[in-house]
Amino acid sequence: MERKQFELGDVVQMKKQHPCGSNEMEIIRMGMDIRIKCVGCKHSVLIPRAKFEKNMKKVLRSKGATEDGSNA
Repeated sequence: MERKQFELGDVVQMKKQHPCGSNEMEIIRMGMDIRIKCVGCKHSVLIPRAKFEKNMKKVLRSKGATEDGSNA
């Protein structure tokens, strides 16, 4: 199975919704654990990388893609 590609600053969609109703999370810290921040209510959560990779559906907005457009 292919590993999911994500970077610091990406907005990802999670399998389960946050209690506020949003399922979009921004990656704000990466390491053995990953800190994600809810786009809806700005609450942040620190979870193990393995659990994050299992519960992440897809990358919605990549930080690298927005930077490339603004430099032109």
